[in-house]
Amino acid sequence: MRQAAARPWLALFVLLLLAGCDRSPALPRLNPHDVIVAFGDSLTHGTGAAPETAYPAVLAGLTGRTVINAGVPGETTAEGLARLPGVLAEHKPRLVLLCLGGNDMLRRIPAAETETNLRLLVRTIRASGAELVLIGVPEPKVFGGAAPLYARLADELGVPLENTIFDKVLKDSRLKSDPIHANADGYRVVAERLAEFLRESGAL
Repeated sequence: MRQAAARPWLALFVLLLLAGCDRSPALPRLNPHDVIVAFGDSLTHGTGAAPETAYPAVLAGLTGRTVINAGVPGETTAEGLARLPGVLAEHKPRLVLLCLGGNDMLRRIPAAETETNLRLLVRTIRASGAELVLIGVPEPKVFGGAAPLYARLADELGVPLENTIFDKVLKDSRLKSDPIHANADGYRVVAERLAEFLRESGAL
């Protein structure tokens, strides 16, 4: 009788354990003076909208933190890898929002090369003492979501991953300035989702 009564509790424990496995890795809480660097390409730069409506600028207002826009239009992961150490040295961020890979896909750079570069980007950020969030970029396909390599890297390296927001925005014509860039409304949606993600991960 005792063994039978214990089984519902055991089942509940297993369910809770499995649910915990699906959760994104936690982030340390950001202090008010901590710097966030948004590192990426044109999606980070805010191409298609005014500078003050790019997602890093909007995110700064939503979080009350300094958010540096370190987005360079047209940049590939290899180019970002060369640029990253200087950005880290200049701004000394506590947190980096890493969003690269779209230009690799547009230029048909092999996915394995892109994945290797992103892995090195993650390791370079962590070696600097900063935490990071990896942001997935959708494949340039009509029905494509974020490229599978982002989820693989997040699982392999234990990196918090936001894998849906740019896919959602770039599939909504009301939120785009052109086929591959958001407009001001789209970047606000991205910023709002990232602020929510940071709260869910414990950073805010």
